[in-house]
Amino acid sequence: MTLDQLRIFVAVAERQHVTRAAEALNLVQSAVSTAIANIEGRHATKLFHRVGRGIELTEAGRVFLVEARAVLARAEAAELVLADLSGLRRGTLALFASQTIASDWLPRHLVAFRRAYPEIAIRLAVGNTTDAADAVRAGQAELGFVEGALDDSTLASTTIAQDKLVLVVAPNHPFAGAAALAPEDLAGADWVLREAGSGTRSAFEATLGAAGLAAAQLRVMLELPSNEAVRAAVEAGGGAAVLSETVVAAALRTGTLVRAAFDLPSRPFRVLRHKERYRSRAADALLDLIATANIK
Repeated sequence: MTLDQLRIFVAVAERQHVTRAAEALNLVQSAVSTAIANIEGRHATKLFHRVGRGIELTEAGRVFLVEARAVLARAEAAELVLADLSGLRRGTLALFASQTIASDWLPRHLVAFRRAYPEIAIRLAVGNTTDAADAVRAGQAELGFVEGALDDSTLASTTIAQDKLVLVVAPNHPFAGAAALAPEDLAGADWVLREAGSGTRSAFEATLGAAGLAAAQLRVMLELPSNEAVRAAVEAGGGAAVLSETVVAAALRTGTLVRAAFDLPSRPFRVLRHKERYRSRAADALLDLIATANIK
């Protein structure tokens, strides 16, 4: 079994579609179908159900997908080692970032990195803090940028920046005109929150706990999977929300959102690295650029 066959299998499994996988890999559909058939035939195991015109992973396919991804991750790690030998003149840097960081903080640092090292490709995936930790742990990303607290003995966590959380509401919300809000005031409001597992929500719930208010006491009207969705719902009058100051800066300037008078602490942005995996020079170079920018 070759790495190319594994890549084809993973592409088909992730898309549940042969044609779309072929397009993504720049292959003809027959080559993709043949690769899957060769794997299945050699091991006498069906990896996909053929249901009508679609396909679905069998139980064997789901188990094999985990192993195939792990093998490809190790192959990418080997390529990173060889790329380092060329002095950062080629290679790929795999990153995973939480939504807040990927949308509003990291891009300027990636631009600076690409200008300094134009031959190093950047592959960035976006999810929540839990997703980022999972990706670094599995070797799918070398660096994970998060704002949530984590307790994982396999990962090294280093603070690289500070972020400010703010409580925001629509201009006609009762909180907008309040001179000051107490923790008990928050329990009587409707809330729009990020999903469980996001760093923004975890930081807010930790602040509530420190103030003696359980997160379960909040009246949560909506849980949404992105900062943009939360911001839009609050602008539409859906309730109060806590978001990064960088996420709502434009809305605060234009007046579609108002900062409520409830003080929230700063929180750290952190970078995650696996303690035992190879440390590439490309990743070190990106972190050096970020550190230099923070000093300025």
